[in-house]
Amino acid sequence: MLIDISQEVFSCAVYPGDPSPKRTVARSITEGDMYNLSELSMCVHNGTHIDSPFHFINDGRTVEQIPLESFVGPCYVCRRTGDLSAADAEQIVSEADKLGAGERIIIAGRGVVTAEAAAVFAESEVRLIGTDSQSVGPADAPMKVHIILLSKDIVLLEGLQLDGVEGGRYFLSAAPLKLAGCDGAPCRAYLMTEG
Repeated sequence: MLIDISQEVFSCAVYPGDPSPKRTVARSITEGDMYNLSELSMCVHNGTHIDSPFHFINDGRTVEQIPLESFVGPCYVCRRTGDLSAADAEQIVSEADKLGAGERIIIAGRGVVTAEAAAVFAESEVRLIGTDSQSVGPADAPMKVHIILLSKDIVLLEGLQLDGVEGGRYFLSAAPLKLAGCDGAPCRAYLMTEG
């Protein structure tokens, strides 16, 4: 079974201060054109998207430099609320490893990755951390958490729609658009139940 965990782009949540996505009709059959054609203007961090290390680290990897394996493979979905402690992160990593899904962890329930939790994830084998918030770290001060994770080449998958998704092991596909030189990119993320 496939579970779409992406936001619809034009109605998506937008991080405060980021530009909202806009669609412009460039050609229209109803206006006498031979075909329909849309133009798109948006921030690479609108809706469901990934953050590459370059987002906060000037010599970090850009989107096209990240291996696709970071975004595709077994993942562990866990449900947490509130601030995650180092002990919470250790428990999440342990649970994910037991299920053979320790490289990709998705946190549902609006759990906030603190600097202490980020340090635990950074020392593990995690390649991707996902969240149903528009930012992995605290909304009022996301920079420290981003730097801890991105400096270890852990990519961030943000803005997921995880209502109704139960915890457990899934197969994740969240490959971003191949935007050379960019600090992030939108993606169509989905989970597949295995078995």
